[in-house]
Amino acid sequence: MKKAADASSASAIDLRFGQVGLLQVRLRTMNPGTILDELSGRIASAPQFFQRTGVCLDLSALEQEPDGVELRGVIDAVRRAGMITVGLADTSPLSDTLAPELGLAVLGGFRQLSRPPEQKTAKAQTEAHKAVEPPPPQGGVPALIHAQTVRSGQRVYGRDRDLVVTATVGAGAEVMADGCVHIYGALRGRAMAGVRGDATARVFCQEFRAELVAIAGVFRVFETLPAELAGQPVQAWLDGEELRFTRIGA
Repeated sequence: MKKAADASSASAIDLRFGQVGLLQVRLRTMNPGTILDELSGRIASAPQFFQRTGVCLDLSALEQEPDGVELRGVIDAVRRAGMITVGLADTSPLSDTLAPELGLAVLGGFRQLSRPPEQKTAKAQTEAHKAVEPPPPQGGVPALIHAQTVRSGQRVYGRDRDLVVTATVGAGAEVMADGCVHIYGALRGRAMAGVRGDATARVFCQEFRAELVAIAGVFRVFETLPAELAGQPVQAWLDGEELRFTRIGA
């Protein structure tokens, strides 16, 4: 009887806030066919990586206000591309109106549309990546140091700070930080810096063999590594809306 009483008094659920990775789709058209074609093309290099991935739709770049019927067409296009729409970004006032109609969440923490990046000369681009020293950790908080191998399925997160990994990040593993990510070993999994929108964050690794690199939500998936970067010490940074990579010390 005591066991039954203990079971009945136990909480049925636990509520926890966690860091959940979501793919953001910023819409510039409401044409489902165009969206499906472009999504399919973007993920063609690694379709299994995006299969049943949660997606957040950003409406802030649309020139005209969509209605629920149009947005349902877009959600269906996303589903046909193999992904699942779970919410609307809070970057548009329309989200608060449309989300309840569609049974979706309104999700915060996404960067709003920025101005198109200015065209830079080759000299300016070279100067931009010469300084490999990252900015100081946010709020002066010491970096989180992780001294063990990050294995497949594991995630390490440096909240409000840089993350330093002194071992290998294995394939299928994930390291992320609100600041910069430093890996003094091989990066074989996924590395995400500036996950709360810090576009000045960078990713550094001693041996580049990444599956994915992202900074402030802008990402690149690697099905085949560029020959000039594979196995090399590499840094990644964000130039406007474009993710750039270069060998450290080149």
